[in-house]
Amino acid sequence: MRAYAAFTKKEFTEFTRTYKLLILGLVFLLFGIMSPLAAKYMPEIISQFMPAGMEIEVSAPTALDSWMQFFKNISQLGLFVAVILFGGIMSSEYSRGTLIHMLTKGLPRRTVVLAKFTAASLLWTGAYLLCFGAAYGYTWFYWRSDANMSGLSVAIAATWLFGIFLLAITILGSVLCRNSYGCLLFTGIAVVLQFLLNMLPKIKEFNPLELITEGTPLLQGQIETGLFLKPTIIACVGTLLCVTLSCIIFNKKKL
Repeated sequence: MRAYAAFTKKEFTEFTRTYKLLILGLVFLLFGIMSPLAAKYMPEIISQFMPAGMEIEVSAPTALDSWMQFFKNISQLGLFVAVILFGGIMSSEYSRGTLIHMLTKGLPRRTVVLAKFTAASLLWTGAYLLCFGAAYGYTWFYWRSDANMSGLSVAIAATWLFGIFLLAITILGSVLCRNSYGCLLFTGIAVVLQFLLNMLPKIKEFNPLELITEGTPLLQGQIETGLFLKPTIIACVGTLLCVTLSCIIFNKKKL
């Protein structure tokens, strides 16, 4: 347990030195601020760029528009940034050979994988909460009565869980591949596969991808929260499976 805590602390030190902590925090803070601001001022921006004489009717912005922009930013950009930053979480250790000395001193290999996954998950959670806090604050400022929408907590939790699931896939990819490019390719293929599976109605309801694609319909009242149960279970099982496979494969991998 001491080794696990020490290695996790070492990871956070590494995140600080390589500016991953700063970059992820600033990027997610920016996303959190941009979401409600974009929703609030988008009608004015559109009107400014319309050709002279042409008019387009744009409905007044609401809190729903703010949260729709929030989920769009996180699912399309936030998760992408996170995967890019954590894609080399193991490859850097391979290239520098820093693990060999620690492993020969008796550090269990599974501790390395678990500590890295824990540190990445905590950093993702912190950045996500920062993003949500900024978005909620501005949304409450502009649309106080509607900031707390029905289903918001479920949609927020679902997006966070998919981020954890995606990090587990990234960890597995980083264990399998010796460079960050291979890890990113592995993660990209896993995401594309989920999009392809989403085309099959019988599989779609179990697909973890539903956790980030159905947030807006939930806020719009088009679906029920029960829809998230099956993909949540699959995401949790998938996360556990990816981390377990990472430990098994890394335990047999030559450094």
